[in-house]
Amino acid sequence: MQLAAKCREHAHCPYSNFRVGSAVLCEDGSIFTGCNVENACYGLSMCGERVAIMKAVSEGHKDFKAIAVCCDIKGAYKASCGACRQFIAEFGMDWDMYLVKPDMTWKKISFEPLLPMAFTPASLELERV
Repeated sequence: MQLAAKCREHAHCPYSNFRVGSAVLCEDGSIFTGCNVENACYGLSMCGERVAIMKAVSEGHKDFKAIAVCCDIKGAYKASCGACRQFIAEFGMDWDMYLVKPDMTWKKISFEPLLPMAFTPASLELERV
């Protein structure tokens, strides 16, 4: 959670001014961080959660236990956007998610309820018409 909060400080968000930091915990104990990186072509922007996961995958890690997400919202706990939820689901539904406020208060939730009826790699193995 502390690494997610610290990484949030590195966010490149000149358009939204909304900083997000994330940290993923791998099964082997490794931790990878990421922050949001915006682009003038908004669709090319990248959320902190996806940056952290991509860094982990690029280093050979694909088995994850938890993800921490810290954003600038002080009054409420906020979970990842829909695109990040789908991206997380690619690597499994059995994650713990830690939602962290700027004051370092946090809430632990299970990831699976955030994406009901998820489309996952297993969906591609189902019998098709």
